[in-house]
Amino acid sequence: MVIAIGCDHAGLALKKEIINWLKSEDYEVVDCGTFSEESVDYPDIAYEVAGQVLSRGCTGILICGTGIGISIAANKIDGIRAAVCENEFTARMARQHNDANILAVGARVVGTGLALEIVKTFLNTDFEAGRHARRIEKIHWLEKNAERGVN
Repeated sequence: MVIAIGCDHAGLALKKEIINWLKSEDYEVVDCGTFSEESVDYPDIAYEVAGQVLSRGCTGILICGTGIGISIAANKIDGIRAAVCENEFTARMARQHNDANILAVGARVVGTGLALEIVKTFLNTDFEAGRHARRIEKIHWLEKNAERGVN
């Protein structure tokens, strides 16, 4: 399984820990940056990871200080459903109910141990479909039609 991962400068240390765990579990990792603690703009990283997710059909992981900014940026891209998760429950629900294809984590919010548990839960949970599929279709409709304005 391929995982695209990226972070801003605030998430670099956590990204390294997650990559080490992913590789130990035989995931193929596509590291989209950043590679230093020098300040970067998180929308650029969100764009790179989202591009990998869409082109490869893989799962993505984004990390910034809170997970919020980088997830907002990623969610501007058609087909991306990035969810900020701060515990295992939200990671499970993001996959089961929302078919999230990118996990966003806040390096300044969760520690390494919890972050790894969140990643494991996210990667090992499937979309339930059923009534949730209808809602995902409505999200797709919004992506295509919301720029026309609210009726």
